[in-house]
Amino acid sequence: MPRGSSSKRERQYEHIKEGAEQRGASERRAKEMAARTVNKERARSGESRTASRISTEDMSPSRRGGKRSHTGSQGPTRDQFYAEAKRRNIEGRSQMNKSQLKKALGK
Repeated sequence: MPRGSSSKRERQYEHIKEGAEQRGASERRAKEMAARTVNKERARSGESRTASRISTEDMSPSRRGGKRSHTGSQGPTRDQFYAEAKRRNIEGRSQMNKSQLKKALGK
């Protein structure tokens, strides 16, 4: 936590850190996630001296609430789909792109 933070931000930091640890994150990772979230909230509300454009214009972490999680960047790669198609012996797989492989695999 940055020095000079309000008691509200300190409580928020502890709450986020404890939640992350309960979900299985290491203590180091939980502290990092909590600090990033609290710092972004401080920037959005004008409590910090400097703030990046992303911190002030992007959706707040509390509102986002997992909207960007569970998908990775784009899900499985083309190579992963190709390997599964090869295991299933799907004809024409070498000429297919990612979306075609996905459709052929029924995903």
